[in-house]
Amino acid sequence: MIRKQSNISVIIPTLNEAKGIVSLLATLAPVRTAGGEILIVDGDSPDGTAGIAAPHADRVMSAPRGRAAQMNAGAAAARGDLLVFLHADTRAPIETLLRLPDLLARSGRSWGRFDVRIEGRHPLLPLIAWSMSQRSRLTGIATGDQTIFVARTLFERVGGYPEIALMEDIALSRRLKRHGPPVCVRDRVVTAGRRWESKGVVSTVLLMWSLRLAYALGVHPDRLSRIYGHRSRPD
Repeated sequence: MIRKQSNISVIIPTLNEAKGIVSLLATLAPVRTAGGEILIVDGDSPDGTAGIAAPHADRVMSAPRGRAAQMNAGAAAARGDLLVFLHADTRAPIETLLRLPDLLARSGRSWGRFDVRIEGRHPLLPLIAWSMSQRSRLTGIATGDQTIFVARTLFERVGGYPEIALMEDIALSRRLKRHGPPVCVRDRVVTAGRRWESKGVVSTVLLMWSLRLAYALGVHPDRLSRIYGHRSRPD
């Protein structure tokens, strides 16, 4: 039986997600039934994502394009005490999602993330997902693919997502970590493996490692974004 959890706000930044947005929102319907809310923050998608999503969400709004700006806009508009930042190509385990307030309360912590499974055919994807979860558990740093969730009070205290072109999830994790370690939920979100498979799993992993190392060494996110965009753009 689903208990009322009216303090959950699921915030989904979107850009050209018309093909999959209805199926995603259908999986999140129990959040709304339980009294939570679903907010779509669209980056002015030319494919009509916002209009398609509108009947299936509590609110659809627009914001300047960029995940950080979109998620900050959603957080500012949300009414929940717990903010859940979900990528549009990721599916979360609903029963666990609804239990997040209890999990945080029992842990005495104020933020966390899920373990992850990457959907796809390549045999290396399970290993990549496992390594992502283990690295996050060791470092206390989370990525957006892992569906970061955080108490509104803490999110506001740290100033939200830094509005940078890339690595906003890493930067937010660093801010949050100063106030305590994350809850590492072992139940897994399932994220699409399209960016790995479309450009090659090994080359994508190497690219992401190099970008993270460069960021740690102080390379500006705008420069990293240009490198990432150049390597990731469609053929």
